[in-house]
Amino acid sequence: MSLFQKFSGNPVLTAAAFPDDIMYVFNPGAVKFNGEYLLMADAATAATPIVFWLARSKDGIHFTPDPAPIQWPGFSDGIPEACIYDPRITEIDGEYLILYASQRPGFGVRTGMVRTRDFIRFDRVEQAETGRNNRNSVLFPEKIRGRYVRFDRPMGDDECEPSDMCISYSDDLSTWSDSQILMVPRPGCWDSHKIGGGAVPIRTPEGWLAVYHGVDRTCNGYIYRLGVMLLDLENPARIIARGGLPVLWPESPYEMLGRVANVTFTCNAIPEPDGTVKIYYGAADTCVGLATARLDDLVAACKTGNPTAERFFKSR
Repeated sequence: MSLFQKFSGNPVLTAAAFPDDIMYVFNPGAVKFNGEYLLMADAATAATPIVFWLARSKDGIHFTPDPAPIQWPGFSDGIPEACIYDPRITEIDGEYLILYASQRPGFGVRTGMVRTRDFIRFDRVEQAETGRNNRNSVLFPEKIRGRYVRFDRPMGDDECEPSDMCISYSDDLSTWSDSQILMVPRPGCWDSHKIGGGAVPIRTPEGWLAVYHGVDRTCNGYIYRLGVMLLDLENPARIIARGGLPVLWPESPYEMLGRVANVTFTCNAIPEPDGTVKIYYGAADTCVGLATARLDDLVAACKTGNPTAERFFKSR
């Protein structure tokens, strides 16, 4: 059993709730907005690889999709996106900034950004071209030393290559600079092949708590798990502690069998007033599960390891 306790009624969102041409829903961004939980899910169709679709819930368990997908804004150069996926939603001063993976002909994979205040109208924040593929960008929920901060996962042309997790800074949300490697894969561990941002970091008295994903390459394919780390509040490029073992991993059929096998992947973490954290995670790139953990336990797992996971792995 992972540190995150999975909801017994999982999955909480499947393609069955959507129109017939939706085959899979997964990897949602998530926020609480106007008394509701909002999931902005990847919705895979037969005609378009993925569109973003909102689903809403009063209790955080029972979700109802909107009648139609989001009308996503285009680019000033008129070149359309071939695919969009994996949105992360950050609220800063009443505005919601959504970072996501954007694929356009001639550009490869880049970080896209749009903004909204009402989840009805979405406006693009144009990003300066870098000439390099990038995804899994996650924006911090406040400026640090007067600058915006985000996680990045730059990569080569082959997405299967090992990848590090980086951190970058901006004055205007469009041009990002002063990038540096934050963390690298650990040989022989559950996050040995690729790592990247997951949830928007949560401010705690002990540092920024960040949930990230790690990929292990096995003889039968990849396994996607979630881990935690703690970053300095004033200098998030400094890692205070990185958990030794994962806090959530595939173990049930809906997480192990699907569009992409053996995947638990999050683009969100919602802190609750009772001291818990909810995540809505993509399972096998097919459906969405819900899991909950205590914030204090996640911080402790960064520093001392995860006793629950240690018992699980030692028993194998």
